[in-house]
Amino acid sequence: MKTVAIIVAGGSGTRFGAQLPKQFLELAGKPILMHSIEAFGKNGDGSFDVIVTLPQGQMALWQQLCEKYAFDVPHRVIAGGETRWHSVKNALDSIVDIAGVDVIAVHDGVRPLATAELIGRTIDAARCDGAAIPVVMLNDSVRQVTGDDSHALDRSTLRAVQTPQAFDARLLIEAYSLPYQPTFTDDASVVEQFGHPVALVEGDPNNLKITRPMDLAVAEYLLNQDA
Repeated sequence: MKTVAIIVAGGSGTRFGAQLPKQFLELAGKPILMHSIEAFGKNGDGSFDVIVTLPQGQMALWQQLCEKYAFDVPHRVIAGGETRWHSVKNALDSIVDIAGVDVIAVHDGVRPLATAELIGRTIDAARCDGAAIPVVMLNDSVRQVTGDDSHALDRSTLRAVQTPQAFDARLLIEAYSLPYQPTFTDDASVVEQFGHPVALVEGDPNNLKITRPMDLAVAEYLLNQDA
């Protein structure tokens, strides 16, 4: 059986303040997205089929970057959609041999530091429970804001959610038959709306999502520490 890894890369780089979309910015000698693909293409045992979603207008640039960096980790690129949900839906619709797939993992293209251990325990939990996501505890105090009012929340009851998120393949495809809702911020929210519980597994504090320049600097430092 195969595990499909869908890597969603649709950022524009607006918040980052860069001319290039942030998934194409260089990290430790190559674009961020290449690290994210390698997490599945090289850390795995060969059982991953990797699908990358990109905006149609970025595909030519990605091909140029793959040639420039001699990037040869096997992956298939398809056009993303208007939102993350639409991009994942496009990727799911592109899977031809679903009978040969047991688990589908969905990962952010700008999380370049996912380890084989994190991927493995999330996928193992999905095989057991049908749906699993990595989470980490919060370090900061948090408040819920409603209009002009706010109140403190007990951070011990809250978790920050990471990717990859992993699911039984048929469950995820069936969940994505639901019509799109703005509350679908990740794949776990879709599966929960479909009526299936989601198991939590231990995440990794180093599994950063590159959103701002400081995140890129931290990721560079962490990769240098592992070198």
